[in-house]
Amino acid sequence: MKTLHLVPIIATAFALVALSPAGAPAQEQLVIPDGRAYTGKKLIARVFNSGFPEGHDTYNGMGTGSDGKIYYVISSESYDVGAKMFCFDPKTEKIRYLGDITEACGEKGLKAVPQGKSHVNFVESNGKLYFATHIGVYANIGGEDTLGPPPPGYKPYPGGHFLAYDMKTGRFEDLALNPNRDGIISMTMDTRRGRLYGLTWPSAHFLRFDLAKRELRDLGQIPSRTPGLKLYRGLCRAPIANPEDGSVYFTTVEGLIVRYVYERDALEIIEGEDMKKDYFGFYDPAVPGHMGYNWRQTFWHPKEKVIYGVHGNSGYLFRFDPRVPRVEVLERITSEPSKRCGMFDQFSFGYLGFALGPDLETIYYLTGGPIYINGKRLAGKATTAKGEAKGLENLHLVTWHIPTQRYTDHGAVFYEDGQRPLYVNSIAIGRDGSVYSLGRVTEGGKTRADLFRIPPVIKR
Repeated sequence: MKTLHLVPIIATAFALVALSPAGAPAQEQLVIPDGRAYTGKKLIARVFNSGFPEGHDTYNGMGTGSDGKIYYVISSESYDVGAKMFCFDPKTEKIRYLGDITEACGEKGLKAVPQGKSHVNFVESNGKLYFATHIGVYANIGGEDTLGPPPPGYKPYPGGHFLAYDMKTGRFEDLALNPNRDGIISMTMDTRRGRLYGLTWPSAHFLRFDLAKRELRDLGQIPSRTPGLKLYRGLCRAPIANPEDGSVYFTTVEGLIVRYVYERDALEIIEGEDMKKDYFGFYDPAVPGHMGYNWRQTFWHPKEKVIYGVHGNSGYLFRFDPRVPRVEVLERITSEPSKRCGMFDQFSFGYLGFALGPDLETIYYLTGGPIYINGKRLAGKATTAKGEAKGLENLHLVTWHIPTQRYTDHGAVFYEDGQRPLYVNSIAIGRDGSVYSLGRVTEGGKTRADLFRIPPVIKR
């Protein structure tokens, strides 16, 4: 039986929430709305029903296509139901079911642990969306999440796949299977050279797949300078390709910046620069429950030819110029309430909802904000050994305008009925500036993960 952690009733105008640990069924969450009682600046988001009641939290798993439609995957933590892919048309406000991810991998009827997640954002190239799959159910062994043995009657997890979805024909293409037979937790793509790259969990290997040659190569476990370090505890979720020279950059929990060198088809540690900055905090890489000095989310800026990213726990925005190489810390872009209280936010790994807008000037960031009840900050658990929300918080939309370095907290986000969006770690920006994401929604006493939309906050 899974344990629920109850937040006491402090004031009747506010919420009573049963916070379930990461990996617990979404249906175990109860929420009494309190957004209507919130007196600060706020945004009202509209919820859409994708028709997937088993849907669970999605990390990344979104993208805006060149057709203006929003593509997304809703995860599952079931042994019988895998993740499913959908498409939302902003013009008609209709949702189209695109397919079952397990079936797209050719594993329908296999009676194996299904493809329960896609932890990566879509990358579009030549009319196709490229992405990767990941396992959705874990076993907790010795206090740590891992693959574990399958339940009786099920075959082991077959391994993550690189997939392609043709936006015109609606067909999936199974490109390659991870030879380590574990999940592909993060991915990027060099669209100029037709290369996909991925990090595997829990083996912590680096993969590259060449589309033209249909060649998959495993470059082995990612480098480390800490002997015996359990790398899978804090794998980088945002490797990023440099289209100029074919390099790929990612970080480690220790703060190393690792480069894939296209010409040598090999990995190397960048010397003279790293992510171990005082402003980001101090972390023991051997202790679980955080992402350490990893960058949390990134994007490549096509005009400046640099990487912008955010460090998860501290919420600091930075700019990484690989030509120098140099990491320049710019500003803390957490919510205004978080800045004032001086504390880290409640999600132990930090937030993935960080993206460049269609104007190529505005950064959008979905982040946390503390809740105050009778003037007192509602605190969560002091520590955790996994990636989870340590306590209840508000969701805020923050923008940063690159040319002017203008920071704006647009307020806390609530659904129309007053619910808070919870476990939000995805983002896609529509052509009109609307912000789309995936979060927990409670209706009729049952909770699912689903699509919601925040109206545009930037005047065009």
